[in-house]
Amino acid sequence: MRNTFAWAAALCLSLAAAPADAHHSMAMFDMSKTVTVSGTVKEFQWTNPHCYIQVLGKDGKEWSMEMGAPMYLYSNGWRPKSVKPGDQITARLYPLRDGKPGGVVIDVKTADGKILGGKRA
Repeated sequence: MRNTFAWAAALCLSLAAAPADAHHSMAMFDMSKTVTVSGTVKEFQWTNPHCYIQVLGKDGKEWSMEMGAPMYLYSNGWRPKSVKPGDQITARLYPLRDGKPGGVVIDVKTADGKILGGKRA
């Protein structure tokens, strides 16, 4: 009986630790810089554990922009159809440290002037 309890407790602890193990830090982003990207939404992925916006930038690059989980975005005004392919947006983000066209979204301004996410100065 004691062995069964110990085994069950170990199993529960290992399952609880698994999600934390899979999450990455923000170290890949340069939080000391901001980049502004304007362009056309190619795809908006409303998925766990992170949402993404793929943008065809006016600079000719395809930008991959990471965001938080849907539950966090939802509490900040985002919805699954907040942006759609073909929409024109301007996004502020913390860029990738390696210089590739990507980063983590600070906020997004839609063509009609609506701000999604953080507040712009």
